[in-house]
Amino acid sequence: MGRVHARAARMAGATIAGVAGSRLEKAQEAGLGAARVFASGDELIESGEIDLVHICTPNHLHAPFVLKALSAGLAVVCEKPLAGDAMTAALMAGRAAEAGLVATVPFVYRFHAMVREARERVARGDIGRISLIQGSYLQDWLLRADDDNWRVDPELGGPSRTFADIGSHWCDLAEFVTADRIVSVCAQTAIVQSSRATNAPVVTEDVATVQFRTASGALGTLATSQVSPGRKNRLFLEISGTEASLAFDQEQPELLWVGDRSGSRTLMRDPAILSAAAQPYSPLPAGHPQGYHDCFDAFVADTYAALRGEHRDGLPVFADGARAAAICEAVLTSARTGGWTEC
Repeated sequence: MGRVHARAARMAGATIAGVAGSRLEKAQEAGLGAARVFASGDELIESGEIDLVHICTPNHLHAPFVLKALSAGLAVVCEKPLAGDAMTAALMAGRAAEAGLVATVPFVYRFHAMVREARERVARGDIGRISLIQGSYLQDWLLRADDDNWRVDPELGGPSRTFADIGSHWCDLAEFVTADRIVSVCAQTAIVQSSRATNAPVVTEDVATVQFRTASGALGTLATSQVSPGRKNRLFLEISGTEASLAFDQEQPELLWVGDRSGSRTLMRDPAILSAAAQPYSPLPAGHPQGYHDCFDAFVADTYAALRGEHRDGLPVFADGARAAAICEAVLTSARTGGWTEC
């Protein structure tokens, strides 16, 4: 992720003043095009040579580095989840707000042009009153017992894995498109691979399913998995209203499905027909596919614009990261207790 962040920073015109890693040698090997290599994250934050820090560390280091950076008066981009618990994430969001500093979280799927188009159509009432929100986020990169990663270790990744890692993206996208908050959840989690390459017992979930209710009264379902064969990064969101439905598939991001009683059609990203809200995120002509890098570049560019004092609609800030942490904590509580939990 450090490479993805560094590329987007350069695309936005930034100078990468410094890089730090878990060890000096790791930072030197990173090859991020930084002007200087620092011996530690603390040294980088305290250097006085940067305006904004991108935190792309394992999850357990997010909170200490973020709080140190905010205390130093630095703007921050921090990977999600902000923290392993909702209270700490809320503290981080509160500190950023109190300091008046730009602090953002890369919920980058917001920056697909067809997501912005869907959001605009919901906002102007095209689909009527929302009745159902459903979808999934499926991957297979941890399918086998010999697949392993630091995220599997709760000391590094936190108490939730699959839901914190990818369920948070789906919930953020659903709330962003609908402007309707998830208020209660009923969840189940499962561990499919009970041990992995390190032979340590696995205690964080491979799969999570969630039923939920929203503030407006809509019902919803979500399935998340990191062990679904053949699914690489399939985030799917469908929203049904009293007049029409919309569906977005992140693996086919140029398209938005629109359906009503008279039929259905698939819209292709085309700046000539998109709403004013979507056009800024559609810089290429129709037929020239945009993807994940374009979203990440737009997210970082909007973050830097905010640092210059410019407003960018839909920029995901720490309050959104704290919101995701609160939903994740409610999901874990519900799965543990077997009942509905407010969030």
